[in-house]
Amino acid sequence: MSTSKQPLVWLPLIISVSVVLGVFVGTRFSSHKFLADHDRKLNMILNLIADDYVDTMTISDLVEMTIPELLSNLDPHTTYLDRKSLREANEDIEGVFSGIGISFLINNDSINVVEVIAGGPAEKAGMLAGDRIVTINDSLFVGPKVKDTDVRSHLRGVRESIVKLGVKRGNSKKLLSFNVTRGDIPVNSVDAAYMIDKSTGYIKVNKFSRTTYDEFLMGLINLKGEGAKNYIVDLRGNGGGIMEMAILMANEFLPSDQLIVYTRSRDKRNDSEVWSDGNGSFQEAQLVVLIDEFSASSSEIFAGAIQDNDRGLIVGCRSFGKGLVQRQFTLPDSSAVRMTIARYYTPSGRSIQKDYKQKNASYSDELTARFDNGELYSADSMKIDKSKVYKTASGRTVYGGGGIVPDIFVARDTTGYTSYYAAVANSGLINKFAYNYADRNRKQYSKLSDYKQFLRVLPNNDALLYDFVTFAAQNGVPARWYYINQSRNLILTQIKALMARDLYGNNAFYPIYNRNDKDIEAALKAINKHKAVFPILPEDE
Repeated sequence: MSTSKQPLVWLPLIISVSVVLGVFVGTRFSSHKFLADHDRKLNMILNLIADDYVDTMTISDLVEMTIPELLSNLDPHTTYLDRKSLREANEDIEGVFSGIGISFLINNDSINVVEVIAGGPAEKAGMLAGDRIVTINDSLFVGPKVKDTDVRSHLRGVRESIVKLGVKRGNSKKLLSFNVTRGDIPVNSVDAAYMIDKSTGYIKVNKFSRTTYDEFLMGLINLKGEGAKNYIVDLRGNGGGIMEMAILMANEFLPSDQLIVYTRSRDKRNDSEVWSDGNGSFQEAQLVVLIDEFSASSSEIFAGAIQDNDRGLIVGCRSFGKGLVQRQFTLPDSSAVRMTIARYYTPSGRSIQKDYKQKNASYSDELTARFDNGELYSADSMKIDKSKVYKTASGRTVYGGGGIVPDIFVARDTTGYTSYYAAVANSGLINKFAYNYADRNRKQYSKLSDYKQFLRVLPNNDALLYDFVTFAAQNGVPARWYYINQSRNLILTQIKALMARDLYGNNAFYPIYNRNDKDIEAALKAINKHKAVFPILPEDE
């Protein structure tokens, strides 16, 4: 693959932002630093507020308040990150952070360890799934005021630093103490990869970070080794991330010299085109990509490249519609601006960016409007700008200006969504019951080899549902059996999937959770229909 070089683009706004930051030292700068009238005007206003406003305002406070407001007038995706926000964001993007290697859930006002990452610092220190963290560095962490963000900030820290944990374990009357040395913990972006039938592999990608392509390729290779000839790539809920990862993923499926994506900006030196290199290992595999209204940015680059090159089918509902490219500019105080510097286009020439000319509030409310206008429940309600018509490589019609429109629309499945289900789901009772049930029986279930054995030894569905309904009633949601029976399969599926994840990880969660998934059913139907006739041709529309 090749792509043009992309030098930094210092747009006029960067100059303005630099000027704003310059007020940290105010008029001490030589006058030649601020020659433009608007620069002097901005500095004068900020200094007037700092010196004469009725309430005390520091220049630093003014800068931190002004920059986000300034950038919000450009587009919804140009943003400012202060030092703390930037550090946390980079941890997710880079794919590693320094921590102790656990997944936790705050339940019953205490920190419950859901998973201990194999080979991580916590496992090495002897911690186990099911432990409850009571103290962190001798400070008590129990009660209703315990928050995820507080726990995370105390568990993460400088690499090789030590965090002292007080842990309650079910088989011990005493509080156990663990000194855990923080280390680099991989943040997985591929949640699961498993065989959904004898010839079809399923792979779930939750974001695009530095490690995504490596994880994705390893998942594909493992599935191929298990006999996969077809692949379902699930990008539902994936809000994007690093663009290069989507490009590398698409390259695995495309023959040589196929356009993957191109960008256009004000400065032509920033324009780029990326073509496949023909070295992908899965060029002959059948492919279906699942998307939904939360699939954005890099997810749409991948889906657009597959769709426009007629390499596979897109299944689900219309994607988010983000076709803008951001570049991060680090500022002198270690904060950053992520600024839109280009638009990207799919191979057919589509910009899938939805309209943001209106106020940002309207932009952010657009997803809610999709629910309200029925788009997620009927293809006829889908908002498509039919004036923006494009053609795929083989001549199929696709549309621009508002996300990737799927080849096969699947209406949102509302089976089992009753008022009772809403009450227990919104109060978190399904998750709490599943966790508590798995925790009480952890000793018994941990001896089993996998989730399949686990499902076989579970109580029958009637008994399990009755236990849950009793638990929900004890926690404020009374039994309403007319609605419970309508929601029966939905509740039981979620309980079993959550318990399996707690006991065996994500590769046990998704095979259960995806049962009766309408998008996956449509994907399998499409694969069986097309068999070996990929790429998709116009008559298949």
